[in-house]
Amino acid sequence: MRHWFLLPTYLIILSLLFFSVVSAKEPPTKEVRMAYYLKFENLDVPWYYLAAIDQFESNIQQVRKDIPKKDGLVAIQFSKEYWSGALNPQKEDTFPESITFFDGRGLDGNGDGFANLADDEDVLFTMATYLSGYGPTEENFKLALWDYYKREDTVKQILSIAKLYEHFETLDLDTHAFPISAQNNYSYKGTWGANRGWGGRRIHEGTDLFAGYGVPVLATSYGVIEIMGWNEYGGWRIGIRDNHNTYHYFAHLAYFNKGIKEGDIVEPGAIIGYVGSSGYGKEGTSGRFPPHLHFGMYKYDGRTEWAFDPYPSLRLWERERDRKN
Repeated sequence: MRHWFLLPTYLIILSLLFFSVVSAKEPPTKEVRMAYYLKFENLDVPWYYLAAIDQFESNIQQVRKDIPKKDGLVAIQFSKEYWSGALNPQKEDTFPESITFFDGRGLDGNGDGFANLADDEDVLFTMATYLSGYGPTEENFKLALWDYYKREDTVKQILSIAKLYEHFETLDLDTHAFPISAQNNYSYKGTWGANRGWGGRRIHEGTDLFAGYGVPVLATSYGVIEIMGWNEYGGWRIGIRDNHNTYHYFAHLAYFNKGIKEGDIVEPGAIIGYVGSSGYGKEGTSGRFPPHLHFGMYKYDGRTEWAFDPYPSLRLWERERDRKN
């Protein structure tokens, strides 16, 4: 006799097994990641240095096809040659003694007797040990990053991320804001790729938001002010770098918020400047077009920086703002 009455029980068990598998594949929470960074920080290497490197590695893995996405808790990944030693015939060696013999850098971070390239604790401990070898100061950290990555832009990016994590004491920095408040009149549409005539043949790398002269311009993310000042195309402009390797570009401003400067940290919604019509000429040129904010977004992938269409992000941030209001 078949026990059909047991079928619901089987389905429940299968459902629980399915959801447990799905949950195991979900990205680790920020709280879990933070616990690991705190576990492997030391007197020379604060947690936000480890977190910044890990976030940078995650960022570039999301946009580079030539870099595999690392499974596990952390995104940091060492090459097999770096880990086991360039002359080690066993490229996937996990024995600390032989790794050391062949001048490999891989270490046992959890005391299980193996230095496993796929083990998150071993990876974080190895990175923390590498950084400790340079000393405790920010200059030491810069040198360690340079020796490891060999790219000045990468060093700057990781330092910015570390600065944000240190300042806010959290990894939860993904909130965004629309650059103009709902209390002001404005209009915009997708203008990505449109032709631009002034300054030679080029395309429009951004979105224009038309508003009245002097309307406040708001920071769109948590970030570090990387540059502010004049350029002949954008006039008075500000560039802010967030923790996802994205550069937020605000151009044609009338003037800046007097309370900010290069190197400052900003939060979403902070006033950074005011809508104007500056640009298309030598410093101080203004009025060659209607007042508007040119907003652009650029992504750094560890090798180059490239522009992408900010319009979808603007629409998303605008909807999120309006839902809250």
